[in-house]
Amino acid sequence: MTMPMQHNTIEDMYPVSATQHGMLFHSLYDPAGGLYVEQHHCTLQDDLRLDSFEHAWQQVINRHAILRTAFLWEDLDEPVQVVHRHVRPPIEQHDWRDLSAIEQDEAFGDLLVDERRRGFTLGKAPLLRLTLCRIADDTYKLLLTSHHILLDGWCIPLVLREFFTYYEAHCSGRDARLPRPRPYRDYIAWLKRQDHAQAEGFWREMLAGFTAPTPLRVERATASADHQADAYQSQRAVLSEETTGALQALARQQRVTLSTVVQGAWAVLLSHYSGERDIVFGVTVAGRPPELAGVEQMIGLFINTLPLRVQVTPETSIRDWLQALQQRQLELRQYEYTPLAQVQKWSDIPGGTSLFDSIVVFENMPVYQFADETVQGTTSRLAMRDIETVETTNYPLTVQAVPGKALEVRIGYESSRFEPETIERMLGHFQTILEQIAAQPDQRLADLSLLTAAERHLLLKTWNATEAPGLDAQSVPQVFEAQVARTPDAVALIFGDVQLTYRELNERANQLAHYLQARGTMPETRVGICMERSIEQVIAALGILKAGGAYVPLDPAYPQERLAFMLADAGVSVLLTVERLESALPAHAARMVRLDTDWPQIAQAPASDPPRHTLADALVYITYTSGSTGRPKGIAMTHRVLLNLLGWQVRHNVLPPGARTLQFASLSFDVSFQDLFSTWATGGTVVSITEEQRRDVVNLAALLTEQEIQRLFIPAVALQQVAEGFRVEQHGRCRLRQIISGSEQLQLTPAITAMLRQLPDCTLYNEYGPSEAHVVTALTLPRQVADWPRRPAIGRPIDNTQIYILDQRMEPLPVGVPGELHIGGVQLARGYLNRPDLTASMFIPDPFSTAPGGRLYRTGDLARYLPDGSIEFLGRIDHQVKIRGFRVEPGEVETVLGQHPQVHES
Repeated sequence: MTMPMQHNTIEDMYPVSATQHGMLFHSLYDPAGGLYVEQHHCTLQDDLRLDSFEHAWQQVINRHAILRTAFLWEDLDEPVQVVHRHVRPPIEQHDWRDLSAIEQDEAFGDLLVDERRRGFTLGKAPLLRLTLCRIADDTYKLLLTSHHILLDGWCIPLVLREFFTYYEAHCSGRDARLPRPRPYRDYIAWLKRQDHAQAEGFWREMLAGFTAPTPLRVERATASADHQADAYQSQRAVLSEETTGALQALARQQRVTLSTVVQGAWAVLLSHYSGERDIVFGVTVAGRPPELAGVEQMIGLFINTLPLRVQVTPETSIRDWLQALQQRQLELRQYEYTPLAQVQKWSDIPGGTSLFDSIVVFENMPVYQFADETVQGTTSRLAMRDIETVETTNYPLTVQAVPGKALEVRIGYESSRFEPETIERMLGHFQTILEQIAAQPDQRLADLSLLTAAERHLLLKTWNATEAPGLDAQSVPQVFEAQVARTPDAVALIFGDVQLTYRELNERANQLAHYLQARGTMPETRVGICMERSIEQVIAALGILKAGGAYVPLDPAYPQERLAFMLADAGVSVLLTVERLESALPAHAARMVRLDTDWPQIAQAPASDPPRHTLADALVYITYTSGSTGRPKGIAMTHRVLLNLLGWQVRHNVLPPGARTLQFASLSFDVSFQDLFSTWATGGTVVSITEEQRRDVVNLAALLTEQEIQRLFIPAVALQQVAEGFRVEQHGRCRLRQIISGSEQLQLTPAITAMLRQLPDCTLYNEYGPSEAHVVTALTLPRQVADWPRRPAIGRPIDNTQIYILDQRMEPLPVGVPGELHIGGVQLARGYLNRPDLTASMFIPDPFSTAPGGRLYRTGDLARYLPDGSIEFLGRIDHQVKIRGFRVEPGEVETVLGQHPQVHES
């Protein structure tokens, strides 16, 4: 609130600067946030004379009008600053000599927090406070707390120098005579005379086409609601003197400032973190116009924060790039008086959105050097050491560089938005970039890496050390046949009232396999299955694999055009169906086998296992996903991939023999393979249901209970619907022990967590993997439901699989930084059927593998590593979406719509 004033107490009144106006607004908007409360503290050594101490500060305040200034804004069109004639410096004292050193440090830490929270009433002068804490007979800690609206960092050494001058003079019994300072109002008058029309042209050109702030992408998954004064924290790193010297030498050689080098390093870091090459961040400028005589010794707020746009061009040399950056800085210097709010209006950034989320502050006249270079050079009786500064801004990240023999870098941050570990890593990456620039200034920007050698080894090797023995089998049917030998009379498959033992299912599949082999089916033969859910559909899939062929699922509900394309594209030579679906099929050249009417003939074939000719690299199935050009993509999967997946699942199986798995997924969906074969690999029972039952997710919870299902593979959306229909009073007998969610982002809604609370013996798993690799990562969620995040991670890579999160240069990104997820190792499909160009662009050589022919699959998914090595899925890089676990390319939808006669191009 604005405080009432007596006119005879007022010395002067004049407008505020744009920067002051902004600080006033932010401080009034969040008065308890400690925003723009500046704290400078140091240790004073020797016999402090309190009378001289108070006298010296009074003289400093008397000299400078800005230190006697308050602000008025209520009922005014524009705020003004009001200079009082007389203001006494508030000095508080504490005696902590009876406290231990640890207790003194704790007390001082509490004092810093309390003083920040206390803040200032901006309508009442002075907007500064002094606190003296006596920690020994001849030692004090001095805290100067002020509002940034009065002073910038340049002023602090000037103020301290004057204080020491007056203190020494008073102690010696003499008067100190200092030159009359130029008042701050002269700077305000200078600002009013500047040509903003010319500045507008510069800023519009500089920011043209920039429409969104550079994202940091390393924030907390969920921002904290804590807005206390101590929610703004800071961390620091100090470069070696050798690195600092090399950076200073580079700056001299290239005729650039050390500030430009620091800004360049930050631009490189932001480019890596954001994945963008067109970067904007804030820079603070001294704002002291050289044409204003005596400006270097003026006390007040001159500093300004403005946007700096930087193009990070990978092929440019560091030296050339720094010189271009320096030139941009010189251009900006001509218009550094421009209010940031006005620059914002001239940009293409939408109103209400910040131009930038980070600022870089380079201390041109750092207070930290003052103790060493100024005070020690005087005859003062008082020694000052350990100077520190604590400040907060309204920006999420503030990077502060303090030059000296060893360059110090600080990052201040909103702890509600960033984890301390994130900032610690960020500091390390910033330091790594500066060290590389110092060591090899002739290299290209593309050669700069964020990673230390230890980080690189962690990301590429340690977290990808997934080597594990596989199953003793060359093909998937061998895994099934081994289980038949172990448990021939156990139930393998249930559909409605019909159930088959492992022996019965094996014999029927064998008969079909012999029948198909007699008609030319062999490895690489593509055999279509166009059937509804049934016992026969499962026998068909198993029989095709036993014959050595690869099955191609064809959903009878698909449009005829799509089925015709799939039949032709896959080169289906044999098509398994039933008589009543035959008439609904499109024209095709495949030999038809009807598993209902032709079964008497099929049943004449031997029931013994057919000869084995299939190798691990042979096709096992071809499934189709949506294509961006309107043409579906056939994914050619091999036995080797699925054997590796089965081996991993067998090693991690915790269910007892005979456990029941619901076959929820359609055969056209790759998860159906897990439903079937991971169950059979461990001696379990597959419970298949009709399509009508599968779609009736409201009553699916009852079916799970009735069928005593113990394991369920289910997409996240369907799990949500099951959970919404789950009632413990109705389904209390539910025997679920494992729920495996995949195919789309798992979100742990209240309904899902409530369901799992009522199933204390059930474990939830989150699996991830595109159809081009099936499952590649997995996460086991803890039993403590209360510990679950809203969006759980997708876990770590499975056996013999590598996951890399890479930038556009194919370089690994550090923990917490998003990039495209790439998959390496055994779990990769052969590629896209009949699409060699697409296969070559998506299945690329693995630069991190020593294995001959090693490949990576580019998923198009955005992800990042978490500190424990788990991977967080963040969405798509492109526009692809998933609906009930099925990939849908908007391009395919657009292509189909474009073929409609009533759709016209605009």
